[in-house]
Formats: sequence, structure tokens, C-alpha cells
Amino acid sequence: MAKTAFIGLGVMGAPMAGHLAAAGHAVSVYNRTENKARDWAQKHHGRTYTSVANAAEGADIVFSCVGNDRDLREVFEAASKTMRKGAIFVDHTTASAEIARELAARAEEKGLGFLDAPVSGGQAGAEAGKLTIMAGGDPSVFAEAQPIMAAYAANMTLIGPAGSGQLAKMVNQICIAGVLQGLAEGLHFAKRAGLDTDKVVAAISKGAAQSWQMENRAKTMVEGRFDFGFAVDWMRKDLGLVLEEAERNGAKLELAALVDEFYADVQAMGGKRWDTSSLIARLERQKS
Repeated sequence: MAKTAFIGLGVMGAPMAGHLAAAGHAVSVYNRTENKARDWAQKHHGRTYTSVANAAEGADIVFSCVGNDRDLREVFEAASKTMRKGAIFVDHTTASAEIARELAARAEEKGLGFLDAPVSGGQAGAEAGKLTIMAGGDPSVFAEAQPIMAAYAANMTLIGPAGSGQLAKMVNQICIAGVLQGLAEGLHFAKRAGLDTDKVVAAISKGAAQSWQMENRAKTMVEGRFDFGFAVDWMRKDLGLVLEEAERNGAKLELAALVDEFYADVQAMGGKRWDTSSLIARLERQKS
């Protein structure tokens, strides 16, 4: 069992930290909103601290799941002051590949291991302990962290050196954006054609059109329910990272850029906190 700290108890971080505690690891937590940390500690019998440095003190492994590059840099610098030498900092934030490389270099200077390890699976995956992790970093560091991350992850892959995990997460978001737009248009078309959408989905979900999004979101998309975790605001943040990276590497992401604009339309409709399947709401609004 490891002495761990978890920084950031949002809709993803809180259940992930909970699975660590359930697996028997000692878990110290920090969250900017203190009452969330207190509630978590009471529920999972962990310890809460009022600073990142205190939560991370003497930890074998520190996990973070925060908002953006700036938040991540601040958390890492605070935690790295009190972590024991040889400990590992694992970041589950969806951030830039640049910050991952920067912090990996800083960690090496400080005698620490570092993994950029963004996750996929959403709130449901975090709560079920079945997330997918795509990691960047040193193979020996990954091998040491992997058994601990197994508390909340069903699939873990070391993609390559530092930054590779973040780049793989960008690929993930590109693919999700395209699939969701296609599904939204298909369902919208089916409704306008007067088809029974339940029957259509039952038929095509057994063929080449099948996807996780179709299996899990088609019905709720038709019903106009968009309260399933990963919010449009977060997706736009992620697609912003994607499009910035594409400018650097020369990738042509015409569909991703277009879907990002469609999500901006959803935000303007009041859907900032709707989940990413809400692309269909934009089409339904336009149907008249």
C-alpha cells in the first residue's frame, strides 16, 4: 500500500481518489473548495489539508486532476517542495504537451518521477473505476505507478516520452468530436424522416456505425437530456489545446475546428454545462 496524495476533487478526481482509498492506500487530499475536501475525507476516511504542500508531504505518489496548465504548474511546484526524493507526480489533467514536458524536466531536476496521464471514460468511468489512461514518461516510472492507478483504471498504456499522453488525449478528443457530430446529425435526420429512432439505433448499432457514444448517448440525445458529466466548456478547452497543437505540427483538423465552432453555438444557447452530446440541440433549434 502506498502513501498517496490527490490534488483536485472535481467530478473526476473525487471518485478516483475514492477508489485509491477503497484499495487500501493512505490518501491525503487537497481541493481549492475546502468543503469538498472535508466531505470527501469524511466519506472515505482520508485526511484533508489546507495546502498542496502539506497534502503532498512525504508522499510516495501525488496525483493531480486540475483545470489547466497554470493550475497544474502551481500544484506541481507546491507539491514538489515536500514530496520525498524518488516519489512520483502523476498528472491526470487534460493539459498541453508543452506543460507536460516542462514539468517532466523540473521533476528530473528535483529527483522525482513524472507522468502525464490524462484519462478517458468521463464521470461514469471514474465512478466505476474503469478509466482509460494514456501516459507519457519513463517506462520505469510508469511501471511503478501502474499498480496504484489500477484502483481506478481498467486500461493503461504508456504511449511514449513526456507529453505523449497529452498528445494521445488530443487524438481521443478529435475522434469523440467527430463521432458525436455524426451521431447528432444522424439522429436529427432520422427524426425529420419520421423514423422510430429506437428501432433505427437498435438496427445500426449492431453494424459498422456502432460506437460507445451511440450505445450510451443516442437515447438521451433524442430525449434532450444532457446531464452526463463532461461539459461543453471542458470540451472547448480541450479542443483549444488540440487546435493550438495542430498549428505547431501542421495537422489539418478541418472537422475538429468546425465542431469546436458548433460547441460555441451550444454555449451561446446556454449549454455551457451540458454534456458533449448536446450537439444535437443545436440542430433541433435550427429545424424550424
